[in-house]
Amino acid sequence: MTRRRTGGRRTLILTCEHAGNRIPRQYTRLFAGAKRVLESHRGWDPGALRLGRLLARHLRRPLLATQWSRLLVEANRSPTNPRIWSRFTKTMPRDERQHLLDRYWRPHKQSVEAAIAQAITTGAQVVHVAVHTFTPVMDGVVRNADVGFLFDSKRAGEAQFARRWGALLHQHAPGLRLRYNYPYLGSADGLATWLRRRHPMRGYLGFELEVNQALAAGRGWRPVGAALAASLGAALRSR
Repeated sequence: MTRRRTGGRRTLILTCEHAGNRIPRQYTRLFAGAKRVLESHRGWDPGALRLGRLLARHLRRPLLATQWSRLLVEANRSPTNPRIWSRFTKTMPRDERQHLLDRYWRPHKQSVEAAIAQAITTGAQVVHVAVHTFTPVMDGVVRNADVGFLFDSKRAGEAQFARRWGALLHQHAPGLRLRYNYPYLGSADGLATWLRRRHPMRGYLGFELEVNQALAAGRGWRPVGAALAASLGAALRSR
């Protein structure tokens, strides 16, 4: 954990943990007959990668993304969480699962870690936005939101930034339904939660951006992405 004091400068780091549904050739046998589930929201976050790339282009920041399917190994879970494994991989021998972690899970985590640590070392406060999308209907329940901002409500700086971003997004796209810590809790197990344990709030603010797949994977995704980029840029400049 870095202890260097940060100044007023903020650095945006964009990530995308469910950018694709790729399965390495040597593991395709495990997913025989699973094409439908791999292409569904259970296999990846449809629309997340192109949305992340749009944000990266508008805000002139790199995007750190992994395109291996979450059904191979869940990039947004800690290695001790049983939910890091899907029904396709949880019965694999321990050494094979360790290989999956080393080859397909750890590289993304390490690249994100390194980018954040380097930025904090320069004295910047990192604003980490992990770009995700969510299915409009989950287990028969319709999600009543277009955009969700996930954060740790116990961290005042994260709550303040999320509310500011939401208010600015409302100005750019007043028709969007915005919610906070929905459809998931921002303090649940995930990459941002793990990073919060390593970095104090003065150096790190962690968020998951959740966009309804009806928008992110639909034809009208570009205006939504542009509004998200403009409002995020404005939020980063405000104090």
